[in-house]
Amino acid sequence: MGLLTEGINEVIATSDSNAAPIGIINRSGALHMVLFRGSHTARNVARDRWVVANFVFDPVLYVRTAFEDLPEDAFVREEIDGMVVSRLRDVEAWAAFAAEVERSSDEAIIVRLVPVYEEVLDIRLHPVNRGFASIVDATVHATRFVKNRDPWLGKLIEHHAGLARKCGGPREWEALALLEQFVADLTRE
Repeated sequence: MGLLTEGINEVIATSDSNAAPIGIINRSGALHMVLFRGSHTARNVARDRWVVANFVFDPVLYVRTAFEDLPEDAFVREEIDGMVVSRLRDVEAWAAFAAEVERSSDEAIIVRLVPVYEEVLDIRLHPVNRGFASIVDATVHATRFVKNRDPWLGKLIEHHAGLARKCGGPREWEALALLEQFVADLTRE
């Protein structure tokens, strides 16, 4: 199995009809995820002991899955060796993993992943796009910012927003507008 590269691979993880952007850490072939307690993903993965990495290059989907639930028709159920998993419908590739909570703290759980299946559905060339990367980074910062209102995270979001405006295209600009709306709405509450 070889869809993940060394380092942190940004994917949209699915678990029991839930989707969220997650970084899968690949260090010397050992695969892990850090999931924040209280999230649907952490609860589902700890309970069901599986997760799917969805490889998709849509910046709007990264933002949406960070802040809202997708409709049920966005998911496809797949059976692998008697285990039923849930993946996103519109992906280029996906990989299913057995998941085991390895360590736990008050804030997060560290999950060890073991690959069980992967499938490439559609390959497209994705040139390096700093606008797309900046949307991913801004989204990561925004998920933390809405919880703790750290001004440094706010500055990082603005930095990446500027890069997305400069380097991105229409889909990145749409994702940025959506991200800014989510942050505004969630920080007003």
